[in-house]
Amino acid sequence: MDLNTMQYNAITTSVKKWLGVQVTVATALLSLNQHVFAHGQAATMLPLYQNMSDFGAEVKKDDFTNTYTISKGSVVVRAKPNSDTVLVNGKPLKVSVPLTIKDGKPIVSKEFASEIFQSGLDQTFKVENIAHPMNGLNAEEIKQAFSIISQSPNAFKNMRFSEIKLKEPNKEKVWDFFLNNKPYTDDRIALFTILKGKQVIEGEVDLKTQKVIKWDVLDHTHGMVLYDDMVAVQEIATKSKEYKAALAKRGIKDISKVVTTPLTVGYFGGKDGLDRELNVLKVVSYLDTGDGNYWAHPIENLVAVVDLDAKKIIKIEEGSIIPVPMQPNPIASKNDKNAFKPLNIVEPEGKNFTITGQTVHWGPWCFHVGIDSRVGLQLGTVTYKDKGVKRKVMYEGNLGGMVVPYGDPDIGWYFKSYLDSGEYGMGTLTSSIEKGIDAPDNAVLLDAVIADYTGQPRVIPNAIAIFERYAGPEYKHQEMGQPNISAERRELVVRWISTVGNYDYMFDWVFNNNGIIGINAGATGIEAVKGVKARTMHDASAKEDTRYGTLIDHNIVGTTHQHIYNFRLDMDVDGENNSFMEMDPVVVPNVRGGPRSSAMEVKQRIVDSEQEAAQKFDPSTIRLLSNVNKENKLGNPVSYQIIPFAGGTHPIAKGANFAKDEWLFKRLSFMDKQIWVTKYNPDERFPEGKYSNRSDKDTGLGQFVANNDNINNKDVVVWMTTGTTHVARAEEWPIMPTEWVYTMLKPWNFFDSTPTLKSDEQASKPQSGH
Repeated sequence: MDLNTMQYNAITTSVKKWLGVQVTVATALLSLNQHVFAHGQAATMLPLYQNMSDFGAEVKKDDFTNTYTISKGSVVVRAKPNSDTVLVNGKPLKVSVPLTIKDGKPIVSKEFASEIFQSGLDQTFKVENIAHPMNGLNAEEIKQAFSIISQSPNAFKNMRFSEIKLKEPNKEKVWDFFLNNKPYTDDRIALFTILKGKQVIEGEVDLKTQKVIKWDVLDHTHGMVLYDDMVAVQEIATKSKEYKAALAKRGIKDISKVVTTPLTVGYFGGKDGLDRELNVLKVVSYLDTGDGNYWAHPIENLVAVVDLDAKKIIKIEEGSIIPVPMQPNPIASKNDKNAFKPLNIVEPEGKNFTITGQTVHWGPWCFHVGIDSRVGLQLGTVTYKDKGVKRKVMYEGNLGGMVVPYGDPDIGWYFKSYLDSGEYGMGTLTSSIEKGIDAPDNAVLLDAVIADYTGQPRVIPNAIAIFERYAGPEYKHQEMGQPNISAERRELVVRWISTVGNYDYMFDWVFNNNGIIGINAGATGIEAVKGVKARTMHDASAKEDTRYGTLIDHNIVGTTHQHIYNFRLDMDVDGENNSFMEMDPVVVPNVRGGPRSSAMEVKQRIVDSEQEAAQKFDPSTIRLLSNVNKENKLGNPVSYQIIPFAGGTHPIAKGANFAKDEWLFKRLSFMDKQIWVTKYNPDERFPEGKYSNRSDKDTGLGQFVANNDNINNKDVVVWMTTGTTHVARAEEWPIMPTEWVYTMLKPWNFFDSTPTLKSDEQASKPQSGH
């Protein structure tokens, strides 16, 4: 029962009259299972689970200790029934009214939530007194930019935006701000890109002067696929008589059950019969049978070409009729979240990291995080505190771009080579992270703000997850008869997930306190499958049906394809001037005498030019980004090793699995070499080029290295390509367990000794961060 002061007085009076005796205020309240505040007013009592849920918090009970653990974001509260003291991140807090049990269920006062969550004991989030220059545009700045653009002389109705975002700040000044506390005084400039048919309009807005300072029209240029394109394609297909007729030939009469997918068409030099000037998408469709997984029911050998400017289907491409696979393939009913007993990850004393604005501090590491509408998660100003000094490691790191090329040449497949970030904008397709499922319970979730296609701000809840995890022993040694020497390894993970059509991509940046940075990419979701006639591999058509894939269900083939990722890493190893060095362990004749006939030496050399640095990954060669101007105490240049290891189906990053005369190679170079090093240019940001949709030449890394700049002792950018050739298997259907590929940046003589081996004095003190 909810009571306010007036209700309390009325009830007290009624009880007195009814009983005919004098009763105390406390007696009357206790009879109603109410509690009293110290100042004498009644406490409104509420069910714990519902009350905490209303505040966005989770509750778990430990029956063994009879303790309730309440968690929200970075706050962890432990409360025992009838105790007026709770622990907030390990620190005691006295509450006005203790948690109690009524009818076997926990209840708390109405004020309990605000007391524990506003106690000030949680130090995970701190106020950013001076904004980091890399902080993306906030909602008000996006609105401001849109208003200024809308009022400019060049504005027009129904402008469609592929981006409104912060222009890259000056690198040198950002480092000065971050490391030397120098004020960053440059104006904040908003970049914008507007799509108008086959025109792209690039512009800039000075938010301080409130003026459009750049408006450039690029003709014969195709921009990204936007949300309204996806809606338009469905409407156009639904209204098309020709498309309905093609569906009817396949026994599909109800157009409302057909789900279209808008796909970029690539470019084939006109061999596909499509003029490059056309602003088109290709549409393949699926049948919604009601099982919640329309991807399992492809309408094979039927492709519609949609002209987005004319708002109509201009061409229908058909092959032989293949019956739609109709067997149910639900995924939701098989997703039993309660299959395991609870695994509680609890940090009773709070987090080991703090977040100030968008800057994360964890042990020796400090870095900025943000979401870009195109490439998603971006890290900036990454430093490692060594002996009390912040040392530069990386100015900026993010997914540069990726491509998913399919190996099937048939009518509905040959054009499928998706540039997911460059053509669809993976940041705009960010998937909100669910704690306890997509990330562990101890994760802190951060929202992000980007501009939508109308130019208005859109908040993406839970866009980034940050969490700490145990990662095995950091080191161990057991000397006979001596105490064990060992230490725990901890990792801090920054996770971002993007859903692009049928696939979901997870990206983890993994920081080790020993200086290693792992960059891992995971693919999950639902495979794009092909409808075929064969039910089993014993059917007459099976061999031909599976020529370009694997039979993973009756009448369903998973086509062979690749997931190729490229990461743009603006490394600044102890400073901006770095060199690309190769080290090769080689076998040489033994010239020192003795019984050995051979020995091992390490040959090393510095690679001078961009084109020489672009190379396939040979795992026997050690590749370093070195600062030859800085040495550790032993005289070795401080370096970081670049390791584009992969995983999954193939153990190393193999590169594109296509003939050299494929048109795709004329448009993209990044996918076939695993390491690229280019001279720093703030305008060179995407390995596939800025406008990759329907591109007819490589305007990305192939163009960046064309001038073959010298990269010896220069400010350089490393582009690391990795990925896997995805040969389908039955265990990945109807939903694919996450398959990871792994890369690594490892310190190489960057430190003077084992960085995690602390002295007694250091070991007794907690890391204070930055």
